[in-house]
Amino acid sequence: MASNLPLTNGFNIASLSPEGKSWHFVGIGGIGMSGLAKMLLKNGIKVSGSDASDSPVIKALTRLGADVKIGHSSINIPDNTHSVVVSAAIKSENPEYQRAVQMGLKIYKYAQMLGKVMAAYDGVAVSGTHGKSTTSGWLSFLLTKAGMAPNWIVGADIVQLGDSNGVGSGRCFVAESCEYDRSFLNLSPKIGVILNIEQDHLDYYKDEADIIDAFVDFAANIRDEGVIIANGTDINVQRALEKASKKLAATKHYKIETFGYGTNAAFSARNISDNQGLSEFDIYHYDKFLGRATISLPGHHNVLNALAVVGAAVNLGVEPAKIIEILPQFTGMDRRLMLKAQQNDITIVDDYAHHPTEIRAALRAIRERYNPRRLICVFEPHQYSRTRFLLDDFAQSFKLADITIVPEIYFVRDTEQMKQQVNAQILVERITGRGSTALFLPGFDNIVEYLKHNVKQGDLVVTMGAGNIWKVADEYIQWLGRNS
Repeated sequence: MASNLPLTNGFNIASLSPEGKSWHFVGIGGIGMSGLAKMLLKNGIKVSGSDASDSPVIKALTRLGADVKIGHSSINIPDNTHSVVVSAAIKSENPEYQRAVQMGLKIYKYAQMLGKVMAAYDGVAVSGTHGKSTTSGWLSFLLTKAGMAPNWIVGADIVQLGDSNGVGSGRCFVAESCEYDRSFLNLSPKIGVILNIEQDHLDYYKDEADIIDAFVDFAANIRDEGVIIANGTDINVQRALEKASKKLAATKHYKIETFGYGTNAAFSARNISDNQGLSEFDIYHYDKFLGRATISLPGHHNVLNALAVVGAAVNLGVEPAKIIEILPQFTGMDRRLMLKAQQNDITIVDDYAHHPTEIRAALRAIRERYNPRRLICVFEPHQYSRTRFLLDDFAQSFKLADITIVPEIYFVRDTEQMKQQVNAQILVERITGRGSTALFLPGFDNIVEYLKHNVKQGDLVVTMGAGNIWKVADEYIQWLGRNS
């Protein structure tokens, strides 16, 4: 089937750099930064860069021809550098940043560079408070298996493709797009996906209305003749679309296709049934039956993610029969409801959930999929600001866990003042105040010791959070292996 979308307007990625000039990446080892560097390298552009430490990612980039230095120094920037890209973690006092300013070089944030690269492709930007990595990874996997040879940069490893980014020969570029700092407004995709809109990043946004307005601007950035694939069951998404439509109507030709349950959505799931925690359902595009689908990811939230994938794939020209065939082959992303081990009749799962809605969805999906005797959740809160602003929602979100264990809050970009206003013990007290069992255990070693002495046959342990809590799962699994 020919694509429903017109080709880009002749912009070639190789034109980003004059012959002989290079791009320098400060913090090149990150998921997104390394993906962009790889795309430049495979399009014949010279790349240099630096990172705080060596890694398999750095080694892979070096094999592709990148000149990467370990550690940050002003001498790392080659004389023939055209422009500099900095990761979100790089501050203006970084010596390479300062050297770039002295040299008069153009400096791009990661999101700005992502937008420049996407301009060379038919971009698919996947946005939303939850589900971005799973949906963008699922779509990248499907397009790969369908022979579309996509380019992709997502926020976690696609387990079956073995990487978080890939460079193909096709004209499609799938990218996870984050609303923090309004960074997704640097993108002008052919297809913009909006999965959901909820309160988050309240250290940056004023309130929920401010967040909705950011998504209005994201939707309004869609290219002429583009498509918005949006969750028709989410009231905040509906509000954003209503506002965006007024902005778009006067300047662009576009279409909006919603996804959801029932007959009102453009892409709908009907006649849903569950089989051991996994869903089967009929997929319709308006009144046209596309086929009976099965998915291999637990949880009803993944039915909606699947519909978003289907909507984007159809609008990219993939035959519906091929979509239905490939959809269940996707088994998930790294740290997304990831089954880590089953030993001694004990199940260990790891998940990235760090927002109350994600926690509830993950715990419900785990119960439906594994039906454990007891569900023990080890949750590492991510950011003091998020924990404080959403404290009551967090306290309610662990109802489906039999025991919740909370270590110290993972420190990211909070201020010292924010650290004084909330702590893990306060969260534990709020959880127990809602009638659930919870305890505060400082230090991962203490948590592993607790698991060794308290987990019984038939129990399931899930480590949960956006920080390093997965290390608890790995250490506990190693102990189980030695003591089986």
